[in-house]
Amino acid sequence: MKAVILAGGYGKRLRPLTTEKPKPLIEVAKRPILALQFEWLKNYGISEVILCVGFLKEKIIEYVGSGKRFGLKVGYAVEEEPLGTGGALLNSELLLKGEDRFVVINGDVITDLDVSKLANHARSMGAIALVPLRSPYGVVMIDDDNEIKEFKEKPILKGFWINAGVYCLDHDIFRYLPEKGDIETTAFPKLAEEKKLGAVKYSNCFWRAIDVQKDIEEAEKDLSSRRLKV
Repeated sequence: MKAVILAGGYGKRLRPLTTEKPKPLIEVAKRPILALQFEWLKNYGISEVILCVGFLKEKIIEYVGSGKRFGLKVGYAVEEEPLGTGGALLNSELLLKGEDRFVVINGDVITDLDVSKLANHARSMGAIALVPLRSPYGVVMIDDDNEIKEFKEKPILKGFWINAGVYCLDHDIFRYLPEKGDIETTAFPKLAEEKKLGAVKYSNCFWRAIDVQKDIEEAEKDLSSRRLKV
């Protein structure tokens, strides 16, 4: 099975780090996000990757090349203007010819979740990986008399799940994708309405999305304290 990495965004919230470096090449624990993703995918048997590139695409192509030094075969779907995640995936359709199903990953995600589980739980159009929602703030626990019992630093909010930015999709997804726009706000709501998407919950995996500089610091702390498959 092939994997598609959506790596064409501007990474505006990470500026100035992304002024001259594309977001997927930002280093976390001294390794570019893309390198961490490649190692993770290889651990789950994926040997062929398609990179959807746009902003500063030359730097990504220069760094990755054919993918040989990463032990992968890498191809490129190049967008000349911003297409959004849905448009970028649509732009890769020819490179996925003959693939019944494939994995899609946002280019800012660092995780060790088992991607093979997604294929096993996919519905007619595929499945989305879900991870627990973590509070962005520390919370204060109090009793009925408003006496403080304890402080919890950014706890998991039980019962709430978020899109992990990792999908296993059927080739027919291309019928739902916009030429421009994000898959999360166009195709996915339509597919959910038609009951064609499954979900897989990952309760105990490592997962971080690198959106702002603080995420880099927190991801590095987590990586140093947890032995990952990446």
